[in-house]
Amino acid sequence: MNLFTTIITLTIGLSIILAIVSFWLPQMNPDYEKLSPYECGFDPLGTARLPFSLRFFLVAILFLLFDLEIALLLPLPWGDQLMSPLITFMWASAVLILLTLGLIYEWIQGGLEWAE
Repeated sequence: MNLFTTIITLTIGLSIILAIVSFWLPQMNPDYEKLSPYECGFDPLGTARLPFSLRFFLVAILFLLFDLEIALLLPLPWGDQLMSPLITFMWASAVLILLTLGLIYEWIQGGLEWAE
């Protein structure tokens, strides 16, 4: 029980010390750039009728698609513990091949180019 109370005391003490130091250390004079909201490179105080870059939107959607692919394939190493790991790996391979073909198609069509 003595070890438990020592650990709890150290944890609470360290948390209080870090909370107090975090209030004293930061600079209290933020500049205009840090206080202004950031909206994807657009001026948030200007007009809302500016044209939006469709190419930026498409690249962002592609990024989200491949990010989702990674999230779906993360549990794949544990797939060998299933009853039929071969079927799991075949489905994962099919998904990877389909997304790779989509990436190649986008690359050939020029969908990954930032500027024309």
